[in-house]
Amino acid sequence: MAVTDPHTTNVPTLPAHSDPDTVRVLDSGLLHELSYAFGGPFHFLLPHRFDNNLAAFRTVLGDAGVDGRVYYAKKANKAAVWMERCAAHQAGVDVASVGELREALGHGVRGENVVVTGPAKSDELLRLAILQGCLVAVDALDELDLLITLALTGVVSPARLLLRRLPPTQPHSRFGMNAGELETALDRCVRAGDAVRMEGFSFHLSGYATQPRTELAAELVDLCLTARVRGLQADRISIGGGFAVDYSSAEHWHTFLADQRPEHYHARKTFQHGDFYPYHSPVSGADALSTILAAVPEGGHTSLAGRLKETGTLLMMEPGRALLAGAGSTVFCVQGVKDRDGYRIVTVDGTSLSLSEQWFNSEYLPDPQLVTSTGRPSGSDTHPTCVGGASCLESDMVTWRKIPLPVRPRTGDLLVYPNTAGYQMDSNESPFHDLPLPPKVVLDHLGDRPRWRLDRRPAC
Repeated sequence: MAVTDPHTTNVPTLPAHSDPDTVRVLDSGLLHELSYAFGGPFHFLLPHRFDNNLAAFRTVLGDAGVDGRVYYAKKANKAAVWMERCAAHQAGVDVASVGELREALGHGVRGENVVVTGPAKSDELLRLAILQGCLVAVDALDELDLLITLALTGVVSPARLLLRRLPPTQPHSRFGMNAGELETALDRCVRAGDAVRMEGFSFHLSGYATQPRTELAAELVDLCLTARVRGLQADRISIGGGFAVDYSSAEHWHTFLADQRPEHYHARKTFQHGDFYPYHSPVSGADALSTILAAVPEGGHTSLAGRLKETGTLLMMEPGRALLAGAGSTVFCVQGVKDRDGYRIVTVDGTSLSLSEQWFNSEYLPDPQLVTSTGRPSGSDTHPTCVGGASCLESDMVTWRKIPLPVRPRTGDLLVYPNTAGYQMDSNESPFHDLPLPPKVVLDHLGDRPRWRLDRRPAC
């Protein structure tokens, strides 16, 4: 029977946008077989969705008449299949470690299509980047000095670089250089001569607002013009990432925020609205890029797109989550069900470390889908259910929220968390308790019977 406690029958829901590709996988019968085979949680990946998202960004650039390059921010998901797709489509990759750079190169991404970001890069990373012809986003003056030294002492030259701007609207950020430091950096680039090729400027902004990106991009175009007067190439800018993903409808999102209360969470856990990712975004993905390009910077006479074209400036961007929208989901198997007053606690075969929003002291909110041995159940009953991990820690909750499931979950049922490819799958994974890390399964040829392979293994 469904629970009848009035405080739990009206728990808020946050359904994800319906996704036909994911539905086909859920209805294929394959997930139960894979769960049995792996004996634990796993992630499934849909590489064609990455291809579609990449194409959408490129279409926006083409429609705006802007010369641009899209670089996948590798930190968003470590799967090798994304490197394979970047290599196949001649897309760029944004890396921040030696391991990430080797992974990209090893899957066929050309060094000239790699941008190396991150703070205080190691000698090893800079040396490898120079040797492979990568573009380095320099974060600080001492890093610039090291890069120039490596280029002058026989590694290879020139070293390709961008200078990273500290956002004036975020003066307390630990990343980038302020106006005075940039002036010094330009002088050092000029003095370095042929040892370096200063190709432009970059920035990363927190949040997802579009107008601040337009404003700072316009400032970087002006910096490029100043650098060109000094004889530097300075023909490109990078606006980084921050392209939101729209997980749920505006109605569901705003209703959820208005209705959620401590009693809707296990142990009356509380979250502030600002703790949550904005699971509804009215402007997301490639549409956000279109908005950024169409906007007119303050005091300007033309759009950012017009400004880029009239100055011959190439636009770079490094989306991660936005290129992975709809490109994968996470599957847990129910190992046990415990009744509590007015709700149930399900324990699954993995831990909260397999959904990484907890890293931010937050919660991954889109409702998981319940998949039984006979498929996806439907019904008008409400069975509030929170989801605990398999570890012995009280804090190991995959979902603190009481999810309104349509039927009572049972051991052996699956919970499928939708749209988790962007940052959720492995940002803070851990083999705690010697539990294996969830494998990633690449699915293609979707239909009645999807074909699958393990990530990092060649397809037959």
